[in-house]
Amino acid sequence: MPTMQLDVVTAERVVYSEQVNVVVAPGIEGELGILPHHAPLLTILQPGELRIVKEGQPDTYLAVSGGFLEVMANRVIVLADTAEHAGEIDEARAQAAIQRAQEQVQHRAADVDLERALAALRRAQTRLKVARRRREHPSPPA
Repeated sequence: MPTMQLDVVTAERVVYSEQVNVVVAPGIEGELGILPHHAPLLTILQPGELRIVKEGQPDTYLAVSGGFLEVMANRVIVLADTAEHAGEIDEARAQAAIQRAQEQVQHRAADVDLERALAALRRAQTRLKVARRRREHPSPPA
């Protein structure tokens, strides 16, 4: 099966850098699938799951909070605001963040920016979803 290079980077670190078969990203207008030799593309990412498919291995999931995705010359570069592997996410903290964001949205206090509260809620929900995938698809032993 053909491969392409995938690099997921944030301002702080390289989160992922390997040859992969498929990348499924949360594009601004919906889920976006990238296969090897995809046409050049530059798009905005929304908060969501980045799914990485490598032949013969379980899918890898990253939580991204937005950013950009570029495809060029059989290489995919994700410039993410933040990106985390499932194992890096603390489920209890993600659940607490969801609770805080839901309270802000429900109470709509005058000092709360509704759009920011909704964005925080989406990010926290994505983090929790990706963290829970760790239980559904545990990493194979090394």
